[in-house]
Amino acid sequence: MQIDILNIEGKKTGRSIELPEEIFGVEPNNHVIYLAVKQYLAAQRQGTHKVKTRAEVQGASRKLHKQKGTGGARKGNIRNPLYKGGGTIFGPKPHGWGFKLNRKVKDLAKISALSVKAKENSIIIVEDLQLETPKTKQFVGFLKNLNINVDGKKTMFIMPEYNDNVYLSLRNIPTVDGTMLSDVNTYDIMNSNYLVFTESAARIFTEEPAEA
Repeated sequence: MQIDILNIEGKKTGRSIELPEEIFGVEPNNHVIYLAVKQYLAAQRQGTHKVKTRAEVQGASRKLHKQKGTGGARKGNIRNPLYKGGGTIFGPKPHGWGFKLNRKVKDLAKISALSVKAKENSIIIVEDLQLETPKTKQFVGFLKNLNINVDGKKTMFIMPEYNDNVYLSLRNIPTVDGTMLSDVNTYDIMNSNYLVFTESAARIFTEEPAEA
């Protein structure tokens, strides 16, 4: 898959990158994408929900009245779940919602997600950004040069390594997220309308040295 490299003005630089078909041109496996997204969202859940049982609510433990001879129903203590203020039966307890996926399944999910975006022509490669100072307005202008509507389209900006000025420039844009290539996951890919790779990040797929 041949993709042209654009400059910060959105124009072709004359260079291009051949992205490997085994990563960007496979037949997407929708089920493994579903599993990977489900695992990611499950891991985001805190799992801190908790109710008090009859052993934890406030109240005396004495028997309300004797077992027999009152003409009423037998009763234990005031913390009985049947009474107001009593404990809760079978309520939620803190636990993790995460589950394990095999490494090969997660890799296939990520490859499938990248292939989906490649088929949608949603992958853009730009030359490496050199920002002297963090400027959100400048970064928004850069995205508009790429014909990306920052008001309605989600964009994932992918770099080979952390860049402080780039991160500070994009973090205040609600629809734009920045990450390192090593941290990209299936959910991030599928949740974005556009994937914008820097040239250095894209060349990691081809293992070609960056051109001067």
